[in-house]
Amino acid sequence: MRRIPKILGVVSVSVIILLALAISATIGWRPFIGPRARQLTDRKFESTPARLERGQYLVENLTGCLDCHSERDRAKHEAPLLSGTLGAGAVMPIIGFRGQIAPPNITPDQETGVGSWTDDQLARAIREGISHNGQALFYLMPYESYSHLSDEDLASVVVYLRSLKPVHHVVPSTQIPFPINYLIRIAPQPIISPVPPPDVSTAAKRGQYLVTIGVCDGCHTPRKKGIAVPGLEFGGGTSFKGPWGDVASANITPDATGMSYYDETLFLQAMRTGYVKARELKSIMPWWCYRGLSDGDLKDIFSYLRTLKPVKHRVDNTEVTTQCRLCGLRHGLGNQN
Repeated sequence: MRRIPKILGVVSVSVIILLALAISATIGWRPFIGPRARQLTDRKFESTPARLERGQYLVENLTGCLDCHSERDRAKHEAPLLSGTLGAGAVMPIIGFRGQIAPPNITPDQETGVGSWTDDQLARAIREGISHNGQALFYLMPYESYSHLSDEDLASVVVYLRSLKPVHHVVPSTQIPFPINYLIRIAPQPIISPVPPPDVSTAAKRGQYLVTIGVCDGCHTPRKKGIAVPGLEFGGGTSFKGPWGDVASANITPDATGMSYYDETLFLQAMRTGYVKARELKSIMPWWCYRGLSDGDLKDIFSYLRTLKPVKHRVDNTEVTTQCRLCGLRHGLGNQN
């Protein structure tokens, strides 16, 4: 009988060791000890007319900051902005998510916005996914895409956000269900080296930068539990349920099941009007944001999309949703893949 406590002790230690090894070999310890985060600096971005203009162009027409951080009537085609809510934060009307996603107030209001944040706190949140209080941001905030923002474009974005009209608006806190609230701590990566300007030597390379910081893959690459499905990059199929209806993202690769029938004229028309010929693009697709891009930038984006690997993946929002064996999600024509 005296040996039983010793045996139990050995078993307990063994279980702890095995558990520790399993955690180290799989998710690691970040979910428990917190995200990687660099030390903040005292850097401040000088406001210049050029930065203000560039920042406004990026924020209003490409990065989608004011898409998520404002209240909009998303049941309407153009998702019009509700008066007085520009940048003031909102609760995302996503049906089926266990929890609550509430992009915060990013106006310079001192009490309810980011007016008390330093420039580097804003910069770290945008590109590295770490809030001013050191917490990891939920991945719906696409900081992994924004991590490619050049240092100058980042400065321009911060300068423009500082110029927004302060709005005193308290936003409910984001509520992330377990275990996702711990797992999101794995993703943030500190940026400790300069991020240079992108390669703009060709139309496709210019377009690649725009597509990246425009977060096109965030919707058009199907994901399971937040992880991109290998081989289906930009192949569509992710379902978004909300006031706009039940909409799956389109396959935007040059495959016959994707955008092979598009030409440059049709692409620009779709981005300007929200219609692909007679087919309506629902408001969850922020064409109403992208329509402010210049013709040159839209043409560069189209040039890059034409270089994508063709992905054979049928997605059709006019069809009844069925299980797809390729992406593992449910969408129209899923059973034909």
